[in-house]
Amino acid sequence: MAHGGFSDNDSDEMLSEINMVPLIDVMLVLLIVFIITVPVMKHAVNIDLPRASNEKELVKPETVRLSVDADGAYFWNERQLSDDSELQGLLAAAAAQVPQPDLHIRGDRAVRYERVAQAMAAAQQAGVKKIGFVTEPAAR
Repeated sequence: MAHGGFSDNDSDEMLSEINMVPLIDVMLVLLIVFIITVPVMKHAVNIDLPRASNEKELVKPETVRLSVDADGAYFWNERQLSDDSELQGLLAAAAAQVPQPDLHIRGDRAVRYERVAQAMAAAQQAGVKKIGFVTEPAAR
């Protein structure tokens, strides 16, 4: 009887290693399934995508400047408007142009926000799509 050798109770010990063969088999089966199904899924739906062109736009839209002074009066390209209905007519005419002009709104610092919001709402109702705000950078 040897003291450092094998004994009869060694067969009762648990193995602490993970058997990797079944995991590798499952992984290979999944890989084969994905290899087969990806080309089928790729051609399942035919979509006619729009074509984009990288040519420059030949006709540049004009820019309309709508200013609101401290008293709440509207100015269309530096020309004072008599009332709000005239603004509605000018905005509707601008919205009907092709290409539609860009509307740049400049609001005085002291004007009530309500007047600027009314101009934005009138532009939206008229169908103007491009509205921007002009601000001046803060003085340092």
